[in-house]
Amino acid sequence: METKKDTNYSPDANPDPITGKPGAHPVGTGVGAAGVGTAATALGAAVGGPVGAAAGAVVGAVAGGLMGKGVAEQIDPTLEDEYWRTQYKSRPYVEKDYDYDNDYAPAYRAGYDGYSSYGTEGNTFEEAEPKLRGHYEKQRGNSRLDWDKAKPATKDAWDRTSSTIQGRRENDDYWRTNYKSRPYIEPNRSYDDYETAYRSGYDSYRLYGLDRGMSYDQAEPEIRSRYERDHHDGLSWDNAKDAIRDSWNRAKSSMSSNNRRS
Repeated sequence: METKKDTNYSPDANPDPITGKPGAHPVGTGVGAAGVGTAATALGAAVGGPVGAAAGAVVGAVAGGLMGKGVAEQIDPTLEDEYWRTQYKSRPYVEKDYDYDNDYAPAYRAGYDGYSSYGTEGNTFEEAEPKLRGHYEKQRGNSRLDWDKAKPATKDAWDRTSSTIQGRRENDDYWRTNYKSRPYIEPNRSYDDYETAYRSGYDSYRLYGLDRGMSYDQAEPEIRSRYERDHHDGLSWDNAKDAIRDSWNRAKSSMSSNNRRS
């Protein structure tokens, strides 16, 4: 993805996978080894049933011990789950008699949580595959997919997460350098104050604009709801909304340019 000068400037009801509270907070690249059991239990309760319990264990086992990678490398498991829940049927490897919750969810989860553990450390999918397979087979719950059938879904989620995190890094690099030029920036605030708002705009475009074809105005009520629930300790919505829209517009421009070149 290319970062270029912009000329056209004009998060959530899901339960938190760790605490179970309304509004899913992004989980870092790891929950920490000490939090494995807690994460597994909490996500199991949030999702429900054996598959939920297995899902929680994957968060702990696959992503454990890699805290502190920064905002750009955090993923929100509930957003990834929401994406794959609505998109999985369009994938060529999905068998029509298999469903999302019982069969494919653990495979996708192994991909996006696995990337957070291994991909951000520089491993390719092929290099990480033995570990991903081991974790999947331990945590698959009642899924009818053996590894050969689960692998395409796991790689699909791995690749999407790779693209998301790379885009976030570039988004973060751009705004860290350019945020002071924006007219809504308050003089007594640093980039750290706005970092979450800029990421929210980028992520929101991917979720609502790119995946669902919504305009910013159509998506704004949901963006605001997610932001206020997930980031209530940071900037207020009124102080963050211009940065969020700015980042949405830049993401739209960048991704549209990339699509035209491809």
